Amino acid sequence: MLRWTVTFIILAIIAGILGFGGIAAGAAGIAKILFFVFLVLFVISLFTGRNPIK
Repeated sequence: MLRWTVTFIILAIIAGILGFGGIAAGAAGIAKILFFVFLVLFVISLFTGRNPIK
């Protein structure tokens, strides 16, 4: 999921440089949403991760 975030950020940067403001804003918005979803899933996985059997 983090890879998709980086992809959309790069797309937003390239679109912004080329002057496509609407596309850049949309791609940046999608990247932000994906990043926060990634953070939430990461924190959940930290708390509910597997415990090694002792």
